[in-house]
Amino acid sequence: MQIGPIIEAAGQYVKTQYQQHPHPNLVYHNLLHTQQVVQAAEQIAAHYRLQEQDQLVVLVAAWFHDMGYLQGPPQQHEENGAAMARSFLHSQQAPDAVQQQVVSCIMATKMPQAPQNLLEEIVCDADLFHLGSKHYKERSKLMRQEAETVSGNEISSVAWTEKNLVFLEGHQYFTDYCRVLLKQQKDENIAWLKRKLEKKKGDAPSLPQVVNASPAAVEKADKQKETKEAKEVKEEKKEKKVKRPERGIETMFRMTSTNHIRLSSMADSKAHIMISTNAIIISILLSVLLRKLEDNPNLIIPSFILLATSVVTIIYSVLATRPNVSRGEFTRDDIERKKTNLLFFGNFHGMGLDEYRWGMQQMMEDADFLYGSMIQDIYYLGVVLGHKYRLLRIAYNIFMFGLIISVLAFIIAVIFFPVKE
Repeated sequence: MQIGPIIEAAGQYVKTQYQQHPHPNLVYHNLLHTQQVVQAAEQIAAHYRLQEQDQLVVLVAAWFHDMGYLQGPPQQHEENGAAMARSFLHSQQAPDAVQQQVVSCIMATKMPQAPQNLLEEIVCDADLFHLGSKHYKERSKLMRQEAETVSGNEISSVAWTEKNLVFLEGHQYFTDYCRVLLKQQKDENIAWLKRKLEKKKGDAPSLPQVVNASPAAVEKADKQKETKEAKEVKEEKKEKKVKRPERGIETMFRMTSTNHIRLSSMADSKAHIMISTNAIIISILLSVLLRKLEDNPNLIIPSFILLATSVVTIIYSVLATRPNVSRGEFTRDDIERKKTNLLFFGNFHGMGLDEYRWGMQQMMEDADFLYGSMIQDIYYLGVVLGHKYRLLRIAYNIFMFGLIISVLAFIIAVIFFPVKE
């Protein structure tokens, strides 16, 4: 079974279905939403390094999870989507076990979500990935618009905000990856809903009653509503401008760590060059030149200077690359007080797997602890780099000046102190 072609065929099949069965009312559960869920599923699956077959299950389920909206009532879209996915996989000659896994993943997204394994958890989290993203506000508006269009009833802003707030506060991601990655933005979305709800409830008494009112009163109320909506849009744009760029922060951490590791690798390479070069010089001195010192006593001092230069250079180069391993143990008190960094192997290599797993879970549930550990990890990488490059600079200076002095010494010895026959 070829994994890649099946996933590609699934995506093309779903896109074709949306083109052939357009639903203008589906402003939220449309192809864009499906593509966003597939992207989220790919991101989560990549983190867990799924096997090819498991990756196939997750991505096909992500493509088909909302296909049921195109056929049949919305209340049964999971069942219809699962049936369409099974039919597609059967046409692709996928094994029955794979078909059943895809069906189970799609059915796990039915509210309330109830995944039974990692693959189902990934699909469920991908389906609601936007709850912890900066796109939540616009997706929520589209969801409200679709709900009003399908039901034919207008939903009040207060009722919609209250419903969303209850849902977000009661929702929990299933995978550790999403719990850590999306926690901060999800908390910000909840805080935004609370502020919005308080403001709307505070403004509610000031709205004019337009039931059985004159056309002029209705027109006035509509204008006030439009003004208020425009003001809300303006405030939302302002919030977007001042919001912290979480993705930018994560990119910063990743790039900084990568650059530090690259610089460390460069430092090790420079040290190896110094060690190899001076080892060759020493071997030549010991095997060739020292044998002729009895016949050329004037070369004793220059040879000694060159030998000392090479030895000291090697010493400093070795010091620059010599590893420093700590005891590698931590206590639960260290974790609770956030006094250790579990991202560095030197702090946990002496611990058991259960203790390390517990410590990592505690860190992943605390955003401040997690980001603090990342900052600490980058800081100590920089400290180690500074130490390495300082020793390397000394080694290169010794080699450069020692080589110059040695060459001058050899020239002086040969010209001004020749051997008398």
